[in-house]
Amino acid sequence: MRHNLHMNQWKRPAALCVSVCLTALFGLSFSSSAWTQSATAAQTPVNSPVAPIEDPLANSAKAAPKKVSKAKIINGIAVVVNDEVITKMEVEDRITSIERSLKAQGTQLPARADLEKQVLERMIIDLLQVQLAKEQGMRIDDLMLDRALQRMAEQNKTTMQDMRNQIEKDGTSFAAFREEIRNDIMMQRIREREVESKLQVSELEVDNFLAAEAVAPSKNQEINLGHIMVRIPENATPEIIAQRNARMQEVYKKLRIGDDFAKLAATYSDSNEALKGGEVGWREQDKIPPVFIEAVNKISFVGGFSEIVRSPNGFHVFKLLGKRDIAPVAATGTVQESNVRHILMRPTPLLTAAQIKNTLAELKQKIVNKTATFEELAKANSVDTSAAKGGDLGWVHPGDTFPDFEAAMNKLAINEVSDPIETQMGFHILQVLERKVSDDSKERKRVAARQSVRARKSEDALQDWLRQLRDRAYVEFRNEQK
Repeated sequence: MRHNLHMNQWKRPAALCVSVCLTALFGLSFSSSAWTQSATAAQTPVNSPVAPIEDPLANSAKAAPKKVSKAKIINGIAVVVNDEVITKMEVEDRITSIERSLKAQGTQLPARADLEKQVLERMIIDLLQVQLAKEQGMRIDDLMLDRALQRMAEQNKTTMQDMRNQIEKDGTSFAAFREEIRNDIMMQRIREREVESKLQVSELEVDNFLAAEAVAPSKNQEINLGHIMVRIPENATPEIIAQRNARMQEVYKKLRIGDDFAKLAATYSDSNEALKGGEVGWREQDKIPPVFIEAVNKISFVGGFSEIVRSPNGFHVFKLLGKRDIAPVAATGTVQESNVRHILMRPTPLLTAAQIKNTLAELKQKIVNKTATFEELAKANSVDTSAAKGGDLGWVHPGDTFPDFEAAMNKLAINEVSDPIETQMGFHILQVLERKVSDDSKERKRVAARQSVRARKSEDALQDWLRQLRDRAYVEFRNEQK
């Protein structure tokens, strides 16, 4: 288990509504450290039978309806997602926010029907993530939420009260804003748990990356990309793949005759960043998958776009929005590594956080009293993939894990067992078996290589997970007229 996503990203809130609100209110732009941007909806439970998934692409509106005022909207169910609903008013509110954001960044607005389809799909995917997080017992209490909001205000150089005033002045209730942030944290955590924690990078992959770097070193550059993706559903037939290819060919034809990339992204793209004009944000070149960077490197000027690229998840086109040099990271001498193992437990609907803490404390006492070994208890109780190895994580380099985990690890004496600690992954007890001092210059290269390989694999893994989450859900669109 190597964790490289840290909770230090509140300068760029991940929830789309949050980004929309803060961009409009404070004139801020948020650079994305991952190719993910998300929005969440309020939920109302309903009872519904299992039914086949509807493909919104197949049922898209043929003409944009006239825009109506919010006062004329009669609220009702827009879509049923498993056992919850998204209402028409929630969709209308989200569309209004997106339109305001796109206008603020100078993007031409898509047709209303196209934007509504995109917003609905984003709200569905986000609601599915929140549902899964709740099913797995994730809860973000008010204290944790308040701390996150305070960090957000501080990093954006404003006060909590000023942020609240501006949000409410813009017509958004602060209570709704808080719930967006709460859901955003849950989505981030469920992605870390279901995607990031399961990514494996072998030593052979690191060796191959370093060998390739030795032959053709990556430039010390970051690039800002625009991205349009037409998703291929899981287990798609050749006919469906051909339909999606035709859809991307239509997009590409429009690009070639000069249509606005951001408008096309907001209209056609299935990627997470579609509703902010397709902008991915600044990324180091060596962290972009080779199949993509090869196409991007063929773009001869800033503002140009790539050929169509096929990946397992869909068809892609990229636009080069910017390039900038970055300074290479210098070696700092020697660093301390720790050989560590842990037992990880997570809350469930039947197991509260308090109960888990008590259980872990009891497990620690058994280890201290030598009535059971750490390895035995890890195999029997840990929910991490390391359980089969008795909780062994191997040698951990500074920066490999979450800050809370690393801080607790660094305080331990050799063979000491920690008290229960909480991280984004759940609750742990851990034990350091030994420590060593290594040459930072050599080890840092391997750590950087491992992080680059993880970043390359992460996007594909995330998209594949989201695709499966969406394709396996019960989704029923309600098109009745009131």
